Amino acid sequence: MKKIGILGGVGWASTLDYYRGICAGSWTIQTVAGVTSHDGPLPSPRITIESVNQAQTRALRGQPGDEASWADFDAVFREAMLVLQGAGCDFALIASNTPHARLHAIRLGVEMPILSIFDATAEATAQTQARSALVIGTRVTMQARNYADVLAQHGVAANARLPETEIDEAQAMIDEDFHGGASASARARLLRFCHKHAAPGSAVILACTELPLAFPEHIDDVSFEIDGVLFINPSAAHVAAALAHAMR
Repeated sequence: MKKIGILGGVGWASTLDYYRGICAGSWTIQTVAGVTSHDGPLPSPRITIESVNQAQTRALRGQPGDEASWADFDAVFREAMLVLQGAGCDFALIASNTPHARLHAIRLGVEMPILSIFDATAEATAQTQARSALVIGTRVTMQARNYADVLAQHGVAANARLPETEIDEAQAMIDEDFHGGASASARARLLRFCHKHAAPGSAVILACTELPLAFPEHIDDVSFEIDGVLFINPSAAHVAAALAHAMR
């Protein structure tokens, strides 16, 4: 198996879930394939985690459309990737949606592959046969069109940009209710937001790696339905893509 690098810390709860998902998923894949071990547990991929400081990276966020304003933010993630590369990782993934908007800059000077959560999510959304999607995430994710552009390549139309007041509400929901986990009230708040903004027949992409924590019973499901809403879990899609790459 290839060695996986996880760039984590944005935030720690979703990083923990990535690690668990990769290790548990590798065992599931091998069990389904009939792999057995008489001497102990089944093998799992080697993993190195480099955790950045979320308080620091949040403070370093730049402004939409101002490429130079993101230089310090990009540098923190690029340096972390180089640490993972130096640790012998064959490829890496960022356990967070927001930095993927800067992946084109973070990749500069990094030789190992970095798997995109946008690509994994777009492929998973297309597989549900949904033709439109509501993207919910941090302010950076919802202001950018990265998800929309990649979804369009797979025949899925993303929602038009929501008003700034609604983007602020999504960011506040994440900050207030989803750090370190999610309560029943967080789940209810998220569902209200979905029912307010998701068009009939649309998939809802939980484009912040902490949002899927509202549905612990579906934490490993790439897609699932709750209260009449079809959800896509980018974290699970990203983990599945990492496992597929590691176990080739």
